[in-house]
Amino acid sequence: MKVALLMSGGVDSSYCAYLLKKQGHEVLGIYLKLHGKEEKHQMFIQNCEKVASKLEIEFQVIDAQKEFKEKVYDEFIASYQRGETPNPCALCNPLMKFGLALDRAMEMGCEKIATGHYARIEEINGIKRIAQAKDPSKDQSYFLYAISQHAIDSLIFPLGDYFKSDVKKEAFEAMPWFGTLETYKESQEICFVETDYIDILKKTLQVDQKGVVKDTAGNVVGEHKGYMQYTVGKRKGFSVKGALEPHYVLGIDAQKNELIVGKKEELAVNRVKAVNKSLNQFTDGEYEVKIRYRSQKSKAKVTLKDGVIEAELYEDVFGVAKGQALVVYQGECVLGGGVIV
Repeated sequence: MKVALLMSGGVDSSYCAYLLKKQGHEVLGIYLKLHGKEEKHQMFIQNCEKVASKLEIEFQVIDAQKEFKEKVYDEFIASYQRGETPNPCALCNPLMKFGLALDRAMEMGCEKIATGHYARIEEINGIKRIAQAKDPSKDQSYFLYAISQHAIDSLIFPLGDYFKSDVKKEAFEAMPWFGTLETYKESQEICFVETDYIDILKKTLQVDQKGVVKDTAGNVVGEHKGYMQYTVGKRKGFSVKGALEPHYVLGIDAQKNELIVGKKEELAVNRVKAVNKSLNQFTDGEYEVKIRYRSQKSKAKVTLKDGVIEAELYEDVFGVAKGQALVVYQGECVLGGGVIV
C-alpha cells in the first residue's frame, strides 16, 4: 500500500518511516514547509533527506507557507488580540496536515497518510475514532479533535502503541546513522515559536501596553504589562496592592486592556461552552472532557445544540481559558470538541 508520511526531521517521524518500510508499504515522505523560518526548514529537510536516502523511499517538500499564514498564523495573532489563549496545533491539524497535505497525498496516489503523532485509531459502533495513545505522557489525541472522518479513515499512527522512551531506544538502534540521543532535537509543540509566544506577537503587535488590574467587584487593585501577556490562571507578572495571598487571572478584557483577578477558588468553573468544530456529530450524554492539553479528563453531562457544545461538569475545573479546546471523550476515544467561549 502506498502511504504518505508527514516527516518533521525528528526521531518520531523518522522511526515511522522505518516501521512503515519494514511493514512492506511504499512510503512517500512529505515535509510541510509551514512557518517562515528557513534555517530551521533546511536543517530538518536535510534530516528527512538522509532518512529517505538510507531507507530508499521517495521524498518531497510541499511549500504551504501561504496557506499556513492565512489559516493558522494570522488566526493565532488575532486570537491573542481578542484576549484569548489560542491552540494553533488544533487548528493546523484539520486544515494543513490532514487537510491540504492529505489532499495532495491522495492526488499522488497514496491510500493512507501517516504521522508521528502519539495517538491511535479505535472503532465505536463501526465508526473509526481518534483514541488516546498508549503513552499517557505523550498522548496527542486532544489536538486531533477537529479532523474529518475522511482523514480519520485514512490515518495510520505507527507510534500509537509505543512509549516515547522505547521509541528513542529502538529508533537509534534501528537507524544508527541517524545521529545520537545527545544531538537530535525534538520537534517543538508550536513550530513557529522559538522561545516564547510573546516574541512572535511583538513582531506585529504592540504588546507592552500597561493597563489596570481589577477585582471581581470592579475595583482597581493593581497594574499589568499588557493583556496579551496573560492567560486565565496565571498568577505572576501583575501587581495587586496589599495582597496577602496569591491572585490569579480570572478574565481578560481586551478592549479595555484590563485584567480581572481573584483568589484561586474564584477560578473554579463547572460549566463550559465551546463553539463546535467537530466534523463528526455525537449525541448528548455523559462523557469525559478535557479543557486544556495537560489537564485531566473530567466527567460531565455534554449537550450539543445550535453549534454550541455545553459541558456541565460534576466537579469544578480551574484555568478555563477562551480560545483553548474543549474535547469530548468516550472512554479513550475522541468524539469531538470545540473552541471555548
